[in-house]
Amino acid sequence: MLKSEISRRTLIKGLATTAVAPALLRVTASAQSQGKPWWLGDGMPQEGADTPKIACVIDLAGGITEAAIRSVVQLGVYHVLSGGPALPWTASELHPLVDKLKANGVTLGNLMIAGFPDTIYGRPGRDEEIEKVRQSIQAAGQAGIPVVEYNFYAHRAVEGYYEEVGRGGAGLTGVDYDRMKDLPPQAAEGAHTLSEMWANIAYFLKAVIPIAEKANVRLALHPNDPPFPLSRGSQQIMATLEGWKHLIEIVDSPANGITFDCGVTQELGEAPVAVCRYFGSRDRINHVHYRNPHVSKAYLKYDEGFIDEGDVNMFAVMRELVRLKYSRELYPEHARALDYDRARGPIHGYPGGGGYTGDVYDIAYAKAMLQAALVVEKSG
Repeated sequence: MLKSEISRRTLIKGLATTAVAPALLRVTASAQSQGKPWWLGDGMPQEGADTPKIACVIDLAGGITEAAIRSVVQLGVYHVLSGGPALPWTASELHPLVDKLKANGVTLGNLMIAGFPDTIYGRPGRDEEIEKVRQSIQAAGQAGIPVVEYNFYAHRAVEGYYEEVGRGGAGLTGVDYDRMKDLPPQAAEGAHTLSEMWANIAYFLKAVIPIAEKANVRLALHPNDPPFPLSRGSQQIMATLEGWKHLIEIVDSPANGITFDCGVTQELGEAPVAVCRYFGSRDRINHVHYRNPHVSKAYLKYDEGFIDEGDVNMFAVMRELVRLKYSRELYPEHARALDYDRARGPIHGYPGGGGYTGDVYDIAYAKAMLQAALVVEKSG
């Protein structure tokens, strides 16, 4: 049984409540294996070997249903990500999941790893945890999973979230440091300085990156989000651009990369295209989150709204990824709450978060941005 450990992702459960015809999915897989599916015309550019791959989350907990696969493929999405099982992963538990998706034309391109708190806090027991992470990375490589994503929070400042109301009454996610800045450290976590946290992650990376290189797996560390300066007494190593840059210098390897989140980049008050270029030109972007906040005060106050609003030029970001020939997954995340989903459920994510219809909106927008960027790139 897989235990979902996703902290920032939504779970697409699938829409179908009646039996799904497996043959319909096999048609997709068969068409893809022969190259271009028959239903694709010649007018619109499509994803290729050297383009971003639009991806969404699929829930692996309890096994993959064909209804869930169908709900992904119908959107024209053929790459998925998910939370991983409890540590340590084994190839024998990952292979059936990867193979079932592949048989239906879908690639599992990113698996989130978690469950190593002693490593994060530098406590006794971290060596045993790290060994389980090393085993899990090896299992991912054996199963053909190219990216393992992770977080390294001393404390994630979720207390700063609240729901706001956007256009037509849709749910947005507000974020405000004032809501949690005076909260004390939690007993299970304690308070940690930057130097402590940098020492802890350096110890971790030096132990796992050589294994990742041998396994042909890339690690992607997501930035601290929210990027508040202090989170229940702890400083955050990935809450500044300087921190992101320092991370990839600890162990100089493509296996030691980041999740480039254009939304968090804007939250820091940085320029998303320039930051994308910095990490992409060094081949250190191993995953992408694609969302668009409106920032009132860098680091401290912003709202996560619709992907077609906000302060980020999303087309410019997509164009830069295409120019860089970024070829791994791009995840349009944090769907907004629409009445259609509120009435039907399930609603997932943060305060003001949405459901399947919100995911569809974001995915369609991202696909349009990708196709437009590919047209522009081809035209010179």
